[in-house]
Amino acid sequence: MKNMTLVQHFSELRRRMLWALLIGVLAFICGWFIAPQLQLFLTMPLLGVWRDGALLYAGLSDGLMIQFSLAGLFALFVMLPVLLWHIWAWIAPGLKNNERKFIWPMLVMSPILFLMGAAFAFWVLLPIVFKFFVDLNQGAPVPSVMLPAARDYLSLAIGMLKIFGIAFQLPLVLVLLNRLGILPRTRVVKFRRYAIVGIVIVAAVLTPPDVVSQILLALPMWLLFEFSILFMRHE
Repeated sequence: MKNMTLVQHFSELRRRMLWALLIGVLAFICGWFIAPQLQLFLTMPLLGVWRDGALLYAGLSDGLMIQFSLAGLFALFVMLPVLLWHIWAWIAPGLKNNERKFIWPMLVMSPILFLMGAAFAFWVLLPIVFKFFVDLNQGAPVPSVMLPAARDYLSLAIGMLKIFGIAFQLPLVLVLLNRLGILPRTRVVKFRRYAIVGIVIVAAVLTPPDVVSQILLALPMWLLFEFSILFMRHE
């Protein structure tokens, strides 16, 4: 690739993007058939704390839209690693050896940290949050029927998984900025207290308005912040 012309470089990129798109289309078709299982899996945190619960399909098209969105989510989940690999394969020949040794682990760790964040939200945060809301609603002082909309629930659950997955990218961002010389380790240590305050504010903005979920996001982000300092270069 080093001897390729500019047109050949972009032709190679287009070929790789088409392969990633093809994988995405095939994954969408597969996701269309497994969408019911995905929906059942995503409702586990709620139904686990609400045994006799049920979700509301408010419109005739709700089932179709839910299946379509879950199939698209599955396609995106499958396609992103493939896309990252093709981008890496495209740019790697033009990188120096030290740059390859630095960027490659970042590409590997990014999806791993995302999955760790999503798993933490799914198995730890969501059951606690949903139990809090179920107990609060069922303890209403007036006669009431709790029947959450299926689309609203899935939107909330998937949104929380994305938020935690992205939040767990914090060490990669800090280490990357440090290796690029933009963020010295001494400055990070010096402004640690302000970073912790910022983490608390971000957690309060991104999570539902209850203290438990805010703490459950702020605490791992703070631990990841401290962990990332260990991998920063000493100036």
